[in-house]
Amino acid sequence: MSHAFADIAFTPAVRAAQARDGSRSQYARAFESGGPVRHAELGPDEETFIHAQRSFYMATVSETGWPYVQHRGGSPGLLRVVDAHTLSFTDLPGNRQFVSVGNLANNDRVALILVDYAHRQRLKLLGRLSVREFELAGRAQREMTIRVEAFDWNCPQHIPLRFEAEDVQRALDARDQRIAQLEALLAKGSVDQRP
Repeated sequence: MSHAFADIAFTPAVRAAQARDGSRSQYARAFESGGPVRHAELGPDEETFIHAQRSFYMATVSETGWPYVQHRGGSPGLLRVVDAHTLSFTDLPGNRQFVSVGNLANNDRVALILVDYAHRQRLKLLGRLSVREFELAGRAQREMTIRVEAFDWNCPQHIPLRFEAEDVQRALDARDQRIAQLEALLAKGSVDQRP
């Protein structure tokens, strides 16, 4: 089966580096054995994962060839799956440097990385981004639409385990509630205190 991500990302220079490192045959077997393309259409697993993320990193390339990576953050669902080939998000006002928007004027290619630190999962996406400008409440806004060309789930090996503050607070609140319940039972003498 051909692998859409490898078809794009594994350039001749990348394949040469894999050959020097000894991983070329492994990737050739896993990603390039012919047949129908896979990892070009988003499925239910990707949709669930993408919808749950609170942030992602997006890379664009300038007309001078320099890459630029920008963090995008907000509430879960900020990046939406429109269909099996399309993502969208609203470009929220930030520092108004417009580096990504400027880069997209000359090169519509983007790379996204989404990381779920609590579950140690990472999804890489490659696509082409179009910008639609509109006005809302008298302010210029932009809707970003990404035509997904390929994606790949990355191994969790070096993803640090981190949790969202809200998840930690919820766990602490549940622990504190349980402690209060046990203390109340102790005060009533309702708990067997033998070791």
